[in-house]
Amino acid sequence: MPEEIIRSLTVGGLRYGYRLLPRDPDAGGGTVTEPVLVIGGALQGMFGWPQMDDHLGPVADVVTADLPGMGTADPLPPGPSAPVLRAAVTGIIDDLGASRINLFGFSYGAAIAFGCAQHDPGRIARLVLGGVPTHIGADRRTHWRRATRALAEGDTEGFATLAADGLMCLDPERPVHRRELARRYVRRSFLHAVAHSAHAADSLRRALGDRPDFTGGLSGVPSLVFAGEHDTVTSPELQREFAGTIEGSRFLTLPESDHWVVLERSDEVAALVTRFFTDRPLGPSDARLPHQARAGEAVPVEQAPVPSPYPGRPAPR
Repeated sequence: MPEEIIRSLTVGGLRYGYRLLPRDPDAGGGTVTEPVLVIGGALQGMFGWPQMDDHLGPVADVVTADLPGMGTADPLPPGPSAPVLRAAVTGIIDDLGASRINLFGFSYGAAIAFGCAQHDPGRIARLVLGGVPTHIGADRRTHWRRATRALAEGDTEGFATLAADGLMCLDPERPVHRRELARRYVRRSFLHAVAHSAHAADSLRRALGDRPDFTGGLSGVPSLVFAGEHDTVTSPELQREFAGTIEGSRFLTLPESDHWVVLERSDEVAALVTRFFTDRPLGPSDARLPHQARAGEAVPVEQAPVPSPYPGRPAPR
């Protein structure tokens, strides 16, 4: 298997970096596609996506990043962060020497990815957005303000519990695959972040409190939007409406999952992303393919068929 490469870059005087796992030419993956850049939430830096390595590694170079404000990168300065983060992504594309890339953005990272596609669509071959926080209700914001107050008061345990619970569906009447495993993992991730990064608290406040801009639509970039069927951060119906603003987009829900669908359905998400980036059908038959939307047209909810988890794959811990 090829050795990963870590590269350091700067944007506007801020230090950040990315990790490149070159495609494995001996893996026999069939169709080869452009490099894939994965941008996750505030706690999902360059080392948080092993399932993407497994699925995408045979067909593409896999790139993950610590953008400014994330992981080991420098903290973001005061003021709007979107222009800085877009410039950082462009810096990665240029450093790769690629004319175009495939771009996957999840949760907080979906706003960054969408903004990059809007501002420079010619550099984006295909776009996948998951857990898109287009509309966050007052109840969620109130909950997260309680979490950030706990952090400011030094109650890291209380903060981690509140922050994790605010991102998950805890309704026992709504089944979520691996719910408790994902909940423990997310909570520990919050605790680890605030204990090991000097600017983690600021990064988390931005991720929980920013109001990202998902307006303006998009055309010219083949796009897929997906959501967990029980996402309580932004409902699948609202994410579907957002997908309708992207010309020619597809929209899917994944069953028995919530906002943390990438943990609860990790292999299924990675397989779905790989199929889309290699222009393969998204389900076992073309009849399962979702509706193609025109710009401004709402996309009907389609539920992605979810196979049994691959044998031997560990659950998130």
